[in-house]
Amino acid sequence: MKQLGIGIGWRPEIATAVEGLDGIDWVEAVAENLCPGHLPDSLVRLRGRGVTVVPHGVSLGLGGAERPDARRLAELAARAEALGSPLVTEHIAFVRAGGALTASPRLEAGHLLPVPRTRDALRVLCENVRIAQDALPVPLALENIAALIDWPEDELTEGQFLAELVERTGVGLLIDVANLHTNRVNRGEDPAKVLDALPLEAIAYVHVAGGVERDGVWHDTHAHPVPRPVLDVLAELAARVTPPGVLLERDEAFPPTAELAGELDAIRSTLRSATRRPGRPETPSVLAAPDGPVTSDGPVTPVGAAGRVSARTGSAAPPGTAVPTSVPPLEESHRSRERLALAQAALLSSLTAGTPVPAGFDGPRLRVQARALAAKRADVVAKVAPELETLLGDGFREAFLAYATCRPMRGGYRQDALDFARWLLDAGRPGDADTRRALGRWWKERAGARPPGRAARLLSTVSRAARGRRNPSTYLVGKGVETNSSLT
Repeated sequence: MKQLGIGIGWRPEIATAVEGLDGIDWVEAVAENLCPGHLPDSLVRLRGRGVTVVPHGVSLGLGGAERPDARRLAELAARAEALGSPLVTEHIAFVRAGGALTASPRLEAGHLLPVPRTRDALRVLCENVRIAQDALPVPLALENIAALIDWPEDELTEGQFLAELVERTGVGLLIDVANLHTNRVNRGEDPAKVLDALPLEAIAYVHVAGGVERDGVWHDTHAHPVPRPVLDVLAELAARVTPPGVLLERDEAFPPTAELAGELDAIRSTLRSATRRPGRPETPSVLAAPDGPVTSDGPVTPVGAAGRVSARTGSAAPPGTAVPTSVPPLEESHRSRERLALAQAALLSSLTAGTPVPAGFDGPRLRVQARALAAKRADVVAKVAPELETLLGDGFREAFLAYATCRPMRGGYRQDALDFARWLLDAGRPGDADTRRALGRWWKERAGARPPGRAARLLSTVSRAARGRRNPSTYLVGKGVETNSSLT
């Protein structure tokens, strides 16, 4: 893969600005927002100018207990092929829990949540990464995420966890220096120690973004200017290795083009002024290394059409080559998935359905995370269903946060918008009759059904209560999920 250079996250709101910025070598686009057969005109023009486009996924949930969804993988592969991308990226995170492994309703987080840094979680993550690598037409790189919470049973440091992941799978790393700063503030993790533990040759590229500190908690908002401490972490990384690419992320509160250009200049200046540490030679990315043979010194597993990268040799494996892996027995793998599934379901249920805080977690910090998840849902629902904010006016956000407190997302943001409207109508809201009728028409047009009357709602409530008594397993997700699940 060629060196990427300096890039910026492409978003529809700043598409024109991105096209007009000087010195942009590449862009990154959220994969789920792209349709392979109908790429945005702006991206088509950028590609025509020779600008590389990298799809950045957010919904695979490779850190979850279940195996990756084949449909999601196929969609990500199609986007990479449509864009002619040299690689695709995703996150080391889980985004959903529950389901068959826990015999409980499936929960959606609506955002990225940290995986426990345990041997169980690492085993499952590595298996999921291999499945994804085999399904994708280009190499995969994974991003470290920002977190507000710690898992009480962590067995590895962040650096150790990432290093072992690379060693076992040969996956590339997308290092987000803003997330390293976030975890320094929120979890007391030293970015320098994390960087010291990383296999630097595995770095595919780097993210830089802004955030804000409130009440001692750093929120990775992507809606604020890049602060000096984040640039300092970038300098720490650049003192160890010259990254193949560095990208500025901005997702909200987009500033004028001149401010974006200024932030890109600050990134360039930081990279130029970084002092190479003694004994730290230039280290090429494994994703940019020339092809070469991969020697086997242990159990192997076949790779897919794209080939895989060896973390030990720094060489890309040709299609059909095998690389050393450590594959646990099937039974132990399944037990690891079950244990991880129960732990993640209990945590996500607490965050989104108001069930008790799992043992060992910091209750106040979990409440901060729960509010952050609900706020994220409100922001995205306002984007995918702007009519709701128009109808409800200033009361939209307060009403949505009240709805989200004990009602997990169950089918993506568009379904969340429908469920929110249904919840309002069930409660006889809004108070204004004309607004309520308009909301009812909006819901009916999109849900393809008639909002239930009072008698139907009462019968539904009684039926749900009876089902809850017959099925004790619903304790994981509580009354909020049971109420929501009746809408399927």
